[in-house]
Amino acid sequence: MFRLWAKLWKDNRMIKDTVICDDTDRRRTQKVFAALEQVAYEFNLEKPMWLDKTVHEFQRFHSARFYQDNFIETIEFDYLEIQVIEEDDFY
Repeated sequence: MFRLWAKLWKDNRMIKDTVICDDTDRRRTQKVFAALEQVAYEFNLEKPMWLDKTVHEFQRFHSARFYQDNFIETIEFDYLEIQVIEEDDFY
């Protein structure tokens, strides 16, 4: 089971969160992109852009923050944070 936790932050407070679960046979990258698309739909946001900084942060820490620079439209929160909280076991 793959689970991704998404949180919207404003003024150092979490204002909204959701957990996206995916137990399909897709690759991890595909699951992350699909989960982020679902998060955007649930939070009524446009899909954020993956900047180089965001990609490196996600690869290193399995979490990333999407700030105003990652969105074309103006956002009403400080940032969107995603974090992988459960990975598939491939043993």
